[in-house]
Amino acid sequence: MLNVAEFRLASFGRERLGPRLSIPRHRHRHGYIAVVLSGDYQEAGLAGRFALEAGHVVVHQPFDAHLNHVSRIGAEVLNLPLPHDARLPAVFRVADADAIVRLAERNVMAAAQALAPVEGVAVSEDWTDALALAITEAPDRRLGSWATQHGFSAETLSRGFRKAYGVTPAGFRAEARAQQAMRLILESTMPLAAVAAECGYSDQPHLTRAIVQLTGQPAGFWRRQSNSFKTKGSEQT
Repeated sequence: MLNVAEFRLASFGRERLGPRLSIPRHRHRHGYIAVVLSGDYQEAGLAGRFALEAGHVVVHQPFDAHLNHVSRIGAEVLNLPLPHDARLPAVFRVADADAIVRLAERNVMAAAQALAPVEGVAVSEDWTDALALAITEAPDRRLGSWATQHGFSAETLSRGFRKAYGVTPAGFRAEARAQQAMRLILESTMPLAAVAAECGYSDQPHLTRAIVQLTGQPAGFWRRQSNSFKTKGSEQT
């Protein structure tokens, strides 16, 4: 996993990505949306690996990590804030990106809220992408079993996945598990000890260390931030 000090800031508005630019795997503290206006690039993150082009929209949830490889022609994106109540797919296509640009010139939040998917975007289908999907669907999955089932040595599995996603399978799994725990912390009233057990952590301190690694703050902080009434009886076992 990345160190919590490695957060990057996403500035709202147009952003030019230079030809053949490679942006190493990084994480943003706040969620945001990127609308691809021109050019193309590849992005690999928790949702999978996608070949992005004009008209595509990528939704980055808070604390998600990803890397980018820009093509030889470069790309331009429009970064927008992620509304707190947004229910959007991770990657999709919009009908008229230019209309979103015009709206963003007046109000970036209104532009974000106006985004409407017209179709999905297919995820890449290499074995590394199959492994990424398997991990996100079941963050407690045993990597050794997956490697054996698909005929990979542990070294080949780790090296190939890291080349595609910028992180080892074990690191990717740790982040997927921490994100799963964050959703339960923010959206449920489960006691934190129960969240730890549900997500495969050995105990509540283990959960807290993982959440601090992901976000820079402990699990109790996020439970209090999500809804103050949840804290009564939910922070202790």
